[in-house]
Amino acid sequence: MKKKWKGYFPHGEMYVKIFRMMKLCTCLLLCSVMSISANVRGQHAKMSLDLKSVTLEEVIWALEKKSDITFFYNVTDMEGIDKMNAVFKDVPLENILNEVLKGTGLYYEIQGKVVVIKRNLSSFVADSLKSITIKGIVTDNRGEALPGVSIILKGMQTGVATGIKGDFSLNISKRDSVVLVFSFVGMKTKEVKWTGQALLKVALEEDINEIGEIVITGYQQLDRRKSTSATNSFGIEEIKIPGVTNLTQMLEGKIPDMVVLSNSGEINATPRLRIRGTSTIIGNREPLWVVDGIIVSDPVNLSPDVLNDPDYVNRIGNAISGLNPQDIERLDVLKDAAATALYGTRAANGVIVITTKKGRTGKPIVSYSATATLRQRPRYTDRKINLMNSKERIQFSQDLVANHYVYQQNMPLVGYENALSKYYDGTYTKEQFQTEVARLQTVNTDWFDLLTHDSFSHDHSINVSGGSEAVRYYASLGYTNEDDVIQSTTNHRYTATAKLDMTLSPKIQLSFNLNGYLNDREYNQGEVNPIDYAYHTSRAIPAFNEDGTYAYYQKYVYFVGFLNYNILNELENSFQKQSVSGFTVTANLRYNITDWLNVNAILSGTTSAAEIEGYWGEKTFHVANLRRSEYGEKAPENSMLPYGGELTTNTTKTKSYTARLQANLSKYWGKNQEHYLNVAIGAEVNATNYNAFSYTQRGYYADRGKSFVTDIDPGYYATYYASWVKSNVPVITDSRTNLLAVYGTVSYSYKDYFTLNANTRYDGSNKFGSRSNEKILPVWSVSGMVDLKTVTRINATWLNSFTMKASYGEQGNMLDGQTPVLVLKKGSYSDYYDKMTSTVANGGFANPDLKWEKTHSSNFGLEASFFKSRLMVGVEYYYKKTTDAFMSKQISDINGFTSYTVNSGTVINKGYNLNLTITPVKLEDFNWIFSGSLSKIKNEMNTAPGQNTYELNDFLNGTAVVKGKAIGTFYSYKYVGLSPVDGGPLFDDWEERRVELVGLDKYNTYTRVLKASGQRDPDVTGGISNTFTYKQWRLGIQMNYSLGAETRLFRMMEDFVNGYSAESNVNRDLLKAWKKPGDELYTDVPAIMGRGSNGFGYYSYHWSASTSADVVKIANNAWTMYDYSDLRVVSADYLKISSISLTYEIPKKILERWRLNRLALTLGATNLYTFCNSKLKGQTPTQGGFSEIQLSDTPTYTIGLNLQF
Repeated sequence: MKKKWKGYFPHGEMYVKIFRMMKLCTCLLLCSVMSISANVRGQHAKMSLDLKSVTLEEVIWALEKKSDITFFYNVTDMEGIDKMNAVFKDVPLENILNEVLKGTGLYYEIQGKVVVIKRNLSSFVADSLKSITIKGIVTDNRGEALPGVSIILKGMQTGVATGIKGDFSLNISKRDSVVLVFSFVGMKTKEVKWTGQALLKVALEEDINEIGEIVITGYQQLDRRKSTSATNSFGIEEIKIPGVTNLTQMLEGKIPDMVVLSNSGEINATPRLRIRGTSTIIGNREPLWVVDGIIVSDPVNLSPDVLNDPDYVNRIGNAISGLNPQDIERLDVLKDAAATALYGTRAANGVIVITTKKGRTGKPIVSYSATATLRQRPRYTDRKINLMNSKERIQFSQDLVANHYVYQQNMPLVGYENALSKYYDGTYTKEQFQTEVARLQTVNTDWFDLLTHDSFSHDHSINVSGGSEAVRYYASLGYTNEDDVIQSTTNHRYTATAKLDMTLSPKIQLSFNLNGYLNDREYNQGEVNPIDYAYHTSRAIPAFNEDGTYAYYQKYVYFVGFLNYNILNELENSFQKQSVSGFTVTANLRYNITDWLNVNAILSGTTSAAEIEGYWGEKTFHVANLRRSEYGEKAPENSMLPYGGELTTNTTKTKSYTARLQANLSKYWGKNQEHYLNVAIGAEVNATNYNAFSYTQRGYYADRGKSFVTDIDPGYYATYYASWVKSNVPVITDSRTNLLAVYGTVSYSYKDYFTLNANTRYDGSNKFGSRSNEKILPVWSVSGMVDLKTVTRINATWLNSFTMKASYGEQGNMLDGQTPVLVLKKGSYSDYYDKMTSTVANGGFANPDLKWEKTHSSNFGLEASFFKSRLMVGVEYYYKKTTDAFMSKQISDINGFTSYTVNSGTVINKGYNLNLTITPVKLEDFNWIFSGSLSKIKNEMNTAPGQNTYELNDFLNGTAVVKGKAIGTFYSYKYVGLSPVDGGPLFDDWEERRVELVGLDKYNTYTRVLKASGQRDPDVTGGISNTFTYKQWRLGIQMNYSLGAETRLFRMMEDFVNGYSAESNVNRDLLKAWKKPGDELYTDVPAIMGRGSNGFGYYSYHWSASTSADVVKIANNAWTMYDYSDLRVVSADYLKISSISLTYEIPKKILERWRLNRLALTLGATNLYTFCNSKLKGQTPTQGGFSEIQLSDTPTYTIGLNLQF
């Protein structure tokens, strides 16, 4: 669908500017690296200055620009110094420094190419007092020098800062006890008592909790003490899981109020994420991703119907699939209206803000990390998978024959049935038949072994960081090679990042960010599901002949006949390949008007491409079906593919641009700086353009130079193939979205006692009708925070902090694919009409009255810390109500469409979360930190959908929405028991009350006859984490739990519909099947019935399926009803040991000998065990009998290395 382009952005000019910035960034990065070894001018060189009425800091910047000297100083030491005139001509650096520092209480030291300016403490000491000098060096826990560390004498307000080498010298008056306080951003503050050492050595530890001291929203960086919104912040080290290379898969159990829903254990299969429930019915339910302040889009514009499908396996990835977790610094999750309002209409589902690493001041530091992972394949012995082996399957077939079971027509003849057929037609003698049966009982084909394997994967990442105060750089490369347990399923990821931060002057900062990635993935075609095949195929079928060639058996195809089939041949001659790449360039310019007012401009451009190629070779069963003949045989006249194979290509190219201009005010005032005001006002424009192309071609030879057949006889294949060629045309889809927004936020704080905040944003979209008042939606929020400890004057030493937060606001949501005007798709020439034709485009039906979907959100929270933060507790309650929710309304076919999107729904989400962090043990060498979280969500649909919107399968699979029920609620048939006469399954299906169903629509019929069994998504989730550290050792244990969800057992009776097939494996529960009257008292497994069995006809055709029933069809047969009955519903609650990791940090003394800063070794394991319902035999709680069986999470074992030098 094409929409009118507003002309907000240039096209060709944009590319020119982007490439210019790329070149500039690359050059500056190379220059900064090469400058490390460059010669510099000495401090004795003469220089000239002509500055008037400037600050001391501006003088220092001017000196740095005129020389290659690097200055270090404490910013607070610059405060309070009067402006000066600095006019010098051909004067040595020392003379200039002596002059400008005169009378400031500061002095300088020159150490090679570095000048360190320090506070002269002797000016604060009476001459009559004897002074002492303390010298020392400060490093991190890896021995790396830390410049700029603040050092003060405890109880005083003055001190010094460490120099470039981490050294310091402090002059103080002589006293009995000297305690120094060392503090540095990102490090734990440390108090050290000086006992007269000639050189005091101090090592500071990283403070992971420092991440939690600020909140990054993408638009602002806020002091958490002044934050009024519901957010959670994590350093990447708190989230990382050994061996897991996809950030989304790391989040389970880590983020309060976030549910991670995974239906496949395949490598890089993207799970669904829900933050605080589901706020939309047919819109996109995924949260918004933001990387370094820029909203990022998915590589392929999948429809909400696909993304919301609980059974859809997303192998394409999401917006951050190309991001290397090793490049991430932190994660901030924004949950309520106060936190997300600045993102406007796209943030109703929450926002996840990712901040990547950037350069640091100092010499270059190179870091390398690598992991090697062994992934364990599934086995028939896993959790007692309840499937028959060969011997049991043969016995089952013998029992069927003994009971005169009538098999389905055209059944594949394999296993016992094949041997019996050959015995009946005289091919086998009795002795040969018995010998063959004995052999079949021992075949025991291990399909899991043939279709899966224990796989090995490895991941590598290297980065370099360094620079000066003027220029800082960060560059990284990443490579991931993942081999899945499913044969021929692989993933290769390549990432590259370059970041450059420049301080051009005290007023101007400029940064560039380049990021690129390439994901190459290969997996099986959708028709060939190895895991589902291993579950459902008899183990009495051999995969190979005695000579090692593939053993084929024949499967029947309507209108074709029997064709050879071997799944290994299908996998060998077919594939799905996808290549997803992306490149982003961002430029960020900041101008400091004053020390409390600045202007920030951001320009970002992203281009990505996703290419998916599906191939079926000419040797496959799929192509034989289209060809209507076996490989090597001449294709008949009715062939749909006479020669070669089939190639399907899908390509999506995405281009997006973002431009933002924002003014920021951050000012303290008042006698004691008790008032604080923070204001941000900005405007933003965004454009996203998707171009998709899809085409299916036949006659393709992948193994012959990737060529296509060109000499197909059009006369011989004039019917079916020619008709297909004529109708098979490429499909091109264009989608363009423009967004213009203005926004603002203001916060006021008083003495950190309380903070008041208000946010608003206006989004304009041309996707809606002509009514201008509904094209622009104001998103707004108000919120507040109160420091209860300070306000209530609680002076208890055991209480460190106690705050309360509250917010209320209105969010919005828009639905893609809607248009205010009719969109026509221009077609080709029509022989029938003898002219060019056009049709209404898919989704192009005019919808001028559609309005924004609105979500009203309120939040209340309390946070407290006790006993020097050894106990921290947080609790939040929220209530979200979505009105004017988009819903699908059925309309008459006369309109050309069967459904129409309207604003008519109401959805309510409410819940709470509880977070707890305890440090039970805190000793010098041993620490134990325990953290746990619990999130409760209740979701409810408060509007009934259209009467015939949803079909029977929607209710059975949980994709229908029902008034008064949670979204995702699924329905089941009400099982009554087994018939005492023939053992058939009986249900309360209203057969005796059918008159009450006459005239009812689908919605009222299904909600009356079927029973709500529960919801597929959990309503309680959380995680439990334990971290133990002992000297250089660190042990982490992560457990996740999920409560409140229900699932179906794998289908057991589906073969009853057409009769049991010799090809199929059978659930062992069928050994408990009803055999005689009275068994119904001890078993719920129906009798095995064939077409010749009494009662088979009654159970095979449901009464409502008759055209004379005059009611909506409730079911097709009793066997399907049994698999979808409440008897087959079990709890999906689980407690999973998600990950265990053990890390050893090599001691500093050894590292010094090896000239390393850090060397750490890690052993890790994931998915070790899941505690769940005992009825889930061979089935994990995240799997269900709703669709094909997918790979579950399998155990992995990882060894990792982290190196820094």
